[in-house]
Amino acid sequence: MPYKNLHILVLLREINDSRPPARVTARGAGISDRGLRRVPNPADLIALEEALRLKDSLGATVTALAVGPGRLDDTLRLAFSLGADRGIRFWDHGVEGGDAVADARCLARIVAILAPTLVFTGHRMQDRGDDPVPALAAATAGIPCITAAVSLALKQQGVEALRKSDRGGRQKVEAPFPCTVLFDEGETPRYPSIEAITRSLTAPIEEWDLADLGLPFREVGAIGARLATAEFGLPRPDPVRVVTPDPALPAFERILSLLSGGIKAREGKTHHLGAEETAAKLWEIFREEGLAQ
Repeated sequence: MPYKNLHILVLLREINDSRPPARVTARGAGISDRGLRRVPNPADLIALEEALRLKDSLGATVTALAVGPGRLDDTLRLAFSLGADRGIRFWDHGVEGGDAVADARCLARIVAILAPTLVFTGHRMQDRGDDPVPALAAATAGIPCITAAVSLALKQQGVEALRKSDRGGRQKVEAPFPCTVLFDEGETPRYPSIEAITRSLTAPIEEWDLADLGLPFREVGAIGARLATAEFGLPRPDPVRVVTPDPALPAFERILSLLSGGIKAREGKTHHLGAEETAAKLWEIFREEGLAQ
């Protein structure tokens, strides 16, 4: 059985629920946490469901990972109630204030320690869009990353995924083990049973910090949050001039005038002549345009 030691690491993140109204703090420095409800990211739950399906069919081991303060224990207990085998929460005050690159170093180190066969998580965060950390962590760890996946199939030495491409298309890609898969769509997450929820309340959650990862303080957090400077070019100050169309023109011609930026198309010439007369007329046009002597 080629998948008997299949180990899947699922990254679970939280989002801010849009239903309660957000309130600005008294000093206007940010959003108040009071009354703000946080829920698991839906795309991450889809990734967890894909991992649990592989567990049901192939006997894979599923580890749920959360990066954040103690309130994320509820998300890990939800993963336990759904069928996860292990729960890890990483948090250290030294990682506060970091950017995506600094956070990716921590995630890449966790992946290096656990050495999973597959890393699953969601492609997008519902409240703030794309999250570059998983892809950057995969690049730091030197493993391939498949984004916007909608389905997944295991091969002998890797995976084959169907992912979203431009303009609503679908693209089939392959990657060897180990690899990271970011799910954009998938099966609807299952509901936990009452017995599973009760068992999850006493499930052990491992708490990791920077000492467990062996990362120096200077490489993470606000100190390590330094994006590499790349070459860039400033745009040319050449704004597009849009000419106001003549209101006397028909609506269709006014629209064409706006789309063309006021540039009028060159007028064409139509001739209905015989073969010899057409050839003579073409030479005449070439001479007028300076294309022939």
